[in-house]
Amino acid sequence: MLAYVAQQAVATYGWLAPGEMVKGLALAETTPGPLIMVVQFVAFLGAFRDPGSLDPWTAAILASLLATWVTFVPSFLFIFLGAPYVERLRGNRSLSAALTGITAAVVGVIANLGVYFAIHTLFAESSSLNWGPVHLDIPVLASLQPWALLLTIAAMVMIFKLRWSVLRTLGVCAAASLLLTLLP
Repeated sequence: MLAYVAQQAVATYGWLAPGEMVKGLALAETTPGPLIMVVQFVAFLGAFRDPGSLDPWTAAILASLLATWVTFVPSFLFIFLGAPYVERLRGNRSLSAALTGITAAVVGVIANLGVYFAIHTLFAESSSLNWGPVHLDIPVLASLQPWALLLTIAAMVMIFKLRWSVLRTLGVCAAASLLLTLLP
């Protein structure tokens, strides 16, 4: 869902720049329930930038509230109306097979989001190729950001080789990134 929101907000509607979307996604991933953070972020910025006849702040706050409402209501309805039937559904072989397929699709969506993060974090520029409903971001190799690549490799070493926790790795990389931005 996050990848879809990112694609629609950046490529389809142009409400946010790719770098802004990466920042919003990164912020959201630090909290439980990242979807609500992302849709609020997108709604706020989109409405603030195109408020129509409203004051930008009013439009942004109303859009954030509306995004929150329409994100939570279906989930709560599904939980409250479907909870009594969950145990009966577990034994259904057809449904179990469908859920296995859905799980595979979710893995694909997460991989897509990872590629989106990588392209828009490691490269300053990208170009889009569109083939009907298929949209593909291609990084401009000359725009590779060496410090971002170095931090990415360092994070991979910390997590996979040194077996550091994600929190510790995130702290070290955030501190290193802050120091790099302070350098002239």
